Amino acid sequence: MLAFDTVVAARDAIRAKKVSAVELARQSLDRIAKVDPKVRAFNSVYPEVALQMAREVDEGKRSGPLAGVPIALKDNLCTTFGTTTCSSRMLANFHAPYTATIVQKLEAAGAVFVGKTNLDEFAMGSSTENSATHTTRNPWDMERVPGGSSGGSAAALAAGMCCASVGSDTGGSIRQPAALCGVAGLKPTYGRVSRYGLVAFASSLDQIGPFTWNMADMATMMEVISGHDRRDATSVNEPVPQYSTEVGKPLAGLRIGIAKEFQLAAGIDSAVSKAVSEAIDVYRKLGASVVDVSLPHTDYGIAAYYVIAPCEASSNLARYDGVHFGHRTSEKVSDIVELFSRSRAEGFGDEVKRRIMIGTYALSSGYYDAYYVRALKVRTLIKRDFDQAFEKCDVIACPTSPTPAFKVGEKSGDPLSMYLCDVFTVTCNIAGIAGLSIPCGFAGVTKPLPIGLQLLGPAFSETRLLQVAGMYQRATDWHQRRPNVA
Repeated sequence: MLAFDTVVAARDAIRAKKVSAVELARQSLDRIAKVDPKVRAFNSVYPEVALQMAREVDEGKRSGPLAGVPIALKDNLCTTFGTTTCSSRMLANFHAPYTATIVQKLEAAGAVFVGKTNLDEFAMGSSTENSATHTTRNPWDMERVPGGSSGGSAAALAAGMCCASVGSDTGGSIRQPAALCGVAGLKPTYGRVSRYGLVAFASSLDQIGPFTWNMADMATMMEVISGHDRRDATSVNEPVPQYSTEVGKPLAGLRIGIAKEFQLAAGIDSAVSKAVSEAIDVYRKLGASVVDVSLPHTDYGIAAYYVIAPCEASSNLARYDGVHFGHRTSEKVSDIVELFSRSRAEGFGDEVKRRIMIGTYALSSGYYDAYYVRALKVRTLIKRDFDQAFEKCDVIACPTSPTPAFKVGEKSGDPLSMYLCDVFTVTCNIAGIAGLSIPCGFAGVTKPLPIGLQLLGPAFSETRLLQVAGMYQRATDWHQRRPNVA
């Protein structure tokens, strides 16, 4: 692990001259060289970029709340250095002509970028097995998946290769891998963080967020990346709170909601249920009251999500035709239609093709009202459920994932089983609210497998979520556990 493996510790150590930014960058790069051949969290590593950014910090040319902190970026965020591949053959050689807003903000805050991380192709998946390049492994057990789609970002942090990382979350793609890798992951409110420069999957669901070890780090990252961006039409012009000064404040009269629909969800591992129940007991001991709430349309969440997301993906990915964008076939073709067909067949993987076909079908004449419009109506009902539930409670607590990390290949042949991994996370994106996963225990006998507690809050309730999670972390030590990756 790094000598200073959290954001605040690394930043403060650099400020106090206990370590230079260059020394910490070299530690990160050396750690990547040592353990990433096993974990395979990264698609690309940029030593020259990292060391130059670190030198600028040491020379006083760059400063800020993240000055000198090694950070990994998910490989669907556009950068003018290196490639932005989305772990797809379609974009294997894509060099972005511009930089994502979030990357610009991190750079302005002094961050040091060590590399770009693996993901399920175009962020479509829950295990990082759908990557066109390689499968990322879970640092706690190399035979198991790290979750997805931001599995590379979660695994890079868990394995001690960076101090924080960035992912994107369309239906749980930050929170679920955070849970499976034993780190914290936040899906901010839709519109809180600019999506400009994020390669689109489903534009009404996508949101960018951070992975960290603790809430002080999460607060620091959120202060940097949040805020209005005129280049993103969905960005909300809402003031950014001082998360880092609020995160440690105790909450009196905290009300934690328990949704019966989440408790009755099928397929929950007994170890997950036990760990989450014990986490709720910790909150009771801290003075919180636990109230029952209802989210009656939860059962329709997966179905609605897997109509809305593929429909938007079908539209967003239409641009990759081998002419305007993306891989172009080298085969001889007779006409433009064959060029499009061959290029897309070669460039996209099976899961991406599956979702494009689902979305195209649901948007087609005769089926639009039956599927897409109906899914949008369910979306409204789900949002209404959360609004009513939050009148009775401050946050809702539930598992992040129904099971701990599963073995590589265990679910890859069963798409429906894989989709059900998102049963606790998709409704957060559908409603556009905020969601946070933190470690709350372990399962397994021979090897510990992390379990995540998910906290859901109303729109723009990130401050409250950080405070609630901070209360738990001050009373427990799950977030201080590290996997043994030699």
